[in-house]
Amino acid sequence: MKKLQACLIFIFVLPFVVICLFGCKAQNEEKVPITTTSETARENFIKARDLTEKLRTRESLEYYQKAIDEDPNFAMAYLMRAQYRNTSQESFDDLNKAISLSDKVSEGERLMILGAEASVNANITKEHEYYQKLVSLFPNDERAISLLGISYYTHQDYPKAIEQFKKATDIVPSYSAPYNMLGYSYMLTDNYTEAEKAFKKYIELIPDEPNPYDSYAELLLKMGKYDQSIENYQKALSLNPDFISSYIGLSADYMYKGNYNEARNRLQKMYDVSKTDNDRITALYYKAVTYADENKFVLAINEFEKSYSLAEKNKDAYLMGVALDNKGDILFESSKYNDALANYKKSIDLFNSSSATQELKDNLKLGHLFNEGRVALMKKDFKTAASKSDEFMEGVKAINNANQIKQANSLKALIALEQKKADECISALNEANMQNPYNLYMMGKAHHLKGDTEKAKEHYNKAINFNQIPSLNSSFARLKANKMLKSM
Repeated sequence: MKKLQACLIFIFVLPFVVICLFGCKAQNEEKVPITTTSETARENFIKARDLTEKLRTRESLEYYQKAIDEDPNFAMAYLMRAQYRNTSQESFDDLNKAISLSDKVSEGERLMILGAEASVNANITKEHEYYQKLVSLFPNDERAISLLGISYYTHQDYPKAIEQFKKATDIVPSYSAPYNMLGYSYMLTDNYTEAEKAFKKYIELIPDEPNPYDSYAELLLKMGKYDQSIENYQKALSLNPDFISSYIGLSADYMYKGNYNEARNRLQKMYDVSKTDNDRITALYYKAVTYADENKFVLAINEFEKSYSLAEKNKDAYLMGVALDNKGDILFESSKYNDALANYKKSIDLFNSSSATQELKDNLKLGHLFNEGRVALMKKDFKTAASKSDEFMEGVKAINNANQIKQANSLKALIALEQKKADECISALNEANMQNPYNLYMMGKAHHLKGDTEKAKEHYNKAINFNQIPSLNSSFARLKANKMLKSM
């Protein structure tokens, strides 16, 4: 039921804007200026920015490093480099460096840094406020507007996200990045026609880059057009054999086609071409997902043990915690509830010993209530489950975290489902994240309890054929929904 805690910690994307030397008099006041004292640093940052906007993120690292070498106080270079470091320690160090320099940059940059900090701390409400203020100051900056669009996207407010991405493309029609997010926003509203138009425009603007084909392939994956999706992922890799996200997409296509060995072959290729342990850990995660989807939970756990070892080698407590959290999910689905809880608790201890910000640590501790609640529920301790659920809901409402409020409603729905309270379950799910296939499965089971077999089948099939880039959640949902359909 949980959303994957990504190995790549920093989710803020779409780098930023027009570059201006510190003290430059010819500054374009419609765009956010970026502060640096070095012309050479500026040039390297522009190269890195261009590569990042085309999702050639690993290649961008060289130029961010050169920019920082030329200007050790280049706040935005630290902020952008933070996303792609080899370990979480390095990523947090870069983020903290950018934050420490935030009083020495322009107001637009300061808001971007604070928004990124809020994003990392899972405080999406505060992040949204910073980006709204950013756009109020720079209403004609296509990159600032795109950041606000991403914030709406994160809140699952896809119509408002679409509005912002369209604004960005109206300001600079040749700016390719918003078309990518525009396509995803349409895709998640099931408007595949407009999504295809956006992705094809994205391809038209930068036809020699891999990411437009990768994104279009993901739309085809979502539509169940696996063979066409494979062709486009292969096109992306023909342009850049190191474009690792396309290996993940290919593995998804083959997994949904039932060819698990080929899915894992593609992920092994990803592992082999990866330049960092972060990327290798990501490959291992998706390998585990294919094993989970195949109901081979022991083999899935083996992949997380490999992930743990890689993180341990780097003394990366944060990613060690991620591996144990994921292992806990497998144990939970294996009905080994005590073992699951032990892994969840140890993961929290590791997060607390990591270099993560205190706000993020507090947020992860709050999320632990979700795990404690569902473990108690599975052990038929309904009183403790309800208490943990209430505490979790109270905590996430206190910080006004919209996504975690949806997760808290998922826990409420699960408790109601276990108590055979179908209407209460459906009511809670209506306030939960219905982009989560596990919630679609629970919705099917609630209708099943009510005796509405048609709606039950409809939701079971939605869970099975959701066709997203897979996660542990989606694999668990597919297994359970398939089992329920076979029993009907």
